Parts: sequence; C-alpha cells; structure tokens
Amino acid sequence: MQQKKSSLADSARFIRQWVENPRLIGAVSPSGPALAKAMASYVDLKKEGPIIELGPGTGPVTQALLARGIAPERLVLVEYEQGFCHLLAERYPGVQIVQGDAYSLKNTLQNKLSAQPITVVSSLPLLVRPERDRVELLHQAFELMGPDGLFIQFTYGLTKSPMPMHAHSITGAYVGKGSAPILLNIPPARVWRYRKAGHGGRPAS
Repeated sequence: MQQKKSSLADSARFIRQWVENPRLIGAVSPSGPALAKAMASYVDLKKEGPIIELGPGTGPVTQALLARGIAPERLVLVEYEQGFCHLLAERYPGVQIVQGDAYSLKNTLQNKLSAQPITVVSSLPLLVRPERDRVELLHQAFELMGPDGLFIQFTYGLTKSPMPMHAHSITGAYVGKGSAPILLNIPPARVWRYRKAGHGGRPAS
C-alpha cells in the first residue's frame, strides 16, 4: 500500500511539473519499473568509474541502478528541477546530486567528477529539443566519458533513434542500437545505446 501511495505521489509531482514546463519534463508520469530495469541492465558492472544519470526526476531509474548493485557513491544525478533534487536527496543518501542543465553537461559537471565516467544514463525528453541540442549533448557526454563510454537513452518513439544519427557530425562517428519495445511500460518505450564507432564493439543486445 505504501509503495502504491508513493507511486501516485510521484505521478502527481510529474503532472504538476509537466503542466508548468512540458519541454523540460516531457512526460506526465515517471518511467515504469520495467523500463527502468531495462535501462539499468545495459550498464557494464565490470567497469569502474562514475555513472551519470540525466533527468532522474523522482528516481525510478536511480532505484533500478542501485538495485542492480551499483554503489550510491558512483552515481551522479543531474537534475534541473529543484523540487526533484530535494526529493532525490531524501530518497537516495550517498548519491551525488547536481542541480543544473544537462544540455550544458560539461559546464554543469565542471569540478564535480572524481574520475572519468563510464556511462551516461538519460531520461531526458530528447524529441522535444532541437536536433543541434541533441547532437551537442552526445558530443559532450563522450568528451567526458572518452571513446569507450556508453550513452543509454529511452524514448517513447518506437520507430527511430532519438539521437539524429543522420546529422553530419554524428554520421559515422557513433553507432546506435535500440531495444525491442518494452510493452510493460505505459506508454511502450525503447532503450537506445550509443557508442563511439570502432570502440567497445556494437552496443550490447
């Protein structure tokens, strides 16, 4: 019963934030458990280093990452909304929370990382942003991670990559692979993984 109440409260928070600024939130409810678990499953547990989560909101993906066995001190959450930052701090002690703009990722995380991150896990609503913003986000993420990094992104768009793989500065530089539709999520979603071309092989199946 307590978990159901918490879920309803989180949905109410999302709806309120979405009404106030739909371009920042991009959804009227948090990611479901099946989607969050799928996103967390692509993080390579053998690699050491920080894991950056973008747009954690109320923390469903954070919870899935922790449940997978990732230590709290390895997680760096970048969240724009102050209210969500306070909520995340209460729910996930030991996790580093940075309030700031994920689309200016290098500036937001300047002097905030103890080591080179290995993975970026993003719940940002990419499709509401201009193509140039999405391209720049991917470039900045890999500047931080290095060529062997992995960028994980979910999308409600089931037919194409949320990153514009046709863009001039992306074509040939990155490879991306989408999961099968996650039908248990409402609405159904897919998880995309992006790597630098020629590094780390194909994104994991």
